Order: sequence, then C-alpha cells, then structure tokens
Amino acid sequence: MGLKETFYISHGSPTLCIDETIPARHFLKSWKEKVYGERPKSILVVSGHWDTDVPAVNTVDTHDTIYDFYGFPDAMYKLKYPAPGAPVLAKRVKELLMASGFKRVVEDRKRGLDHGAWVPLMLMYPEADIPVCQLSVQSEKDGTYHYHMGKALAPLREEGVLIIGSGSTTHNLRTLQFNSTSVAPWAQAFDTWLRDALLEGRYDDVNQFQEKAPNARMAHPWPDHFYPLHVAMGAAGEKSKAKLIHESWGLGTLSYASYQFSTSD
Repeated sequence: MGLKETFYISHGSPTLCIDETIPARHFLKSWKEKVYGERPKSILVVSGHWDTDVPAVNTVDTHDTIYDFYGFPDAMYKLKYPAPGAPVLAKRVKELLMASGFKRVVEDRKRGLDHGAWVPLMLMYPEADIPVCQLSVQSEKDGTYHYHMGKALAPLREEGVLIIGSGSTTHNLRTLQFNSTSVAPWAQAFDTWLRDALLEGRYDDVNQFQEKAPNARMAHPWPDHFYPLHVAMGAAGEKSKAKLIHESWGLGTLSYASYQFSTSD
C-alpha cells in the first residue's frame, strides 16, 4: 500500500486533548472522515518535543504516555494513549537515514510518546491500535537538514507508513495573549508568508525561512516546532503539492495551521 500524502499538524496547546472550544480539536477528530480515510500500517511521528543532538528513534513494544507539560488540569494527567510501538519501523528509519549520509542514529528503547505525538493521535486515531514510532528533531541544525531527512524517509510511503510532523507554525510561548481575541500582526504575517510559500511550491524559501520569512525569529525563537514541517515536506518529494487543510488561532499568537503534502509519483 503506497501512501501519496505526508502531513504537518500544528498541535498547539496541550489542552487540545480536552478543550472543546479549540477548533483544531474538531479538525483532528474528523481526521478519518474528512482528511485521511486510509488505515496506515504504521505511523511515524516527528515531534517538536523530542530534540536531540543526532537523530533518535524509539524502539519500544508498547508506549508509555509522557506528560511533558506542567500546571495543566488534573484530567490531562490521567489520559493514556497506549499505542503499540513499531520497533521494525524504527530500525527501517535508522537504515534509511544512515544510507542517506546521516552518520549516527540512536535507538531509544525506553521512550514513550510525548504530547506532541499522543495529543493529536488520540484525536485522530482514538483506538490507539496502530503501531507508532517517534523520530527526534535536531534544533541546532537547519531547515535544509530536516528537509533532507524527510527525503531519506520517502520510501516509507510505499511501505504503508503515514508520516506526520507535529509542531506549530508559530511557536513563541512568551508572546501568548491569554485575553486576546485578535491575532498579533507579526504572527499573522509569518503564517501568511508560510502559507503562500508552501502553496506556491517555494520549498527552498521554507528551508531558509530564518532569512526569507518576516518575523521568523519572533515566530520561532527556537525552531524545534517548525522542523517537523520540513521533514514532512521532504518526505513527500520535490514535486509534491502543499495544501492547507486547517487554519485557526489560539491565544493571539499560536497558529494551528496544518498542511498536507501530496505527490503523484
């Protein structure tokens, strides 16, 4: 089963898993009906919440649920997403990366799913019955590095693997506006630039976003939540077409824009 699409999901606030007022929650709950109806053999998630010096994959049999957030409602710490691990997929990811010039890839035999993975997945695939593997980002690298990481992983699509990058198209937690009902102009400008660049196929500009995009440092003072997009973009191929599949905002500066990358090859 070959898959033609890869995805980048803006997971936003951890409260996405319980807050019915967040529009992106309803978007993700409608995933199988409105976005992606096929059942993948397994899922590879590249999460902005796993940041390492070199690429790392988790090779567990069953996932623990990692609560890598603080000060949220007690109900969130009782949620579980016990998806099976995908150790065979993890080893395949390692093999592909090393064959493409990534000299070292680490296997983590203990790590479960961080909230960048389990929060969206519990809405998209609530049965938690599809094997999942996580791959880390390297925020000390750049967009081009992560794009090439994605290109190395493109063969997984022909093996029935759904590749999902999970982050946020804008992610500056120091600028959140808890009482705002409008979007900050700098955040809107960056988000609009990204949308136009992706839909026009200007992937090189997206790879060089820190030099090309308006307010790039404001939108991503640390790029860990943006690089999963580059992986998803690269995994779809150079001739892929981007499609905006959801857009909404939270807390004045937090974009929930999400994208699909489709290829005809």
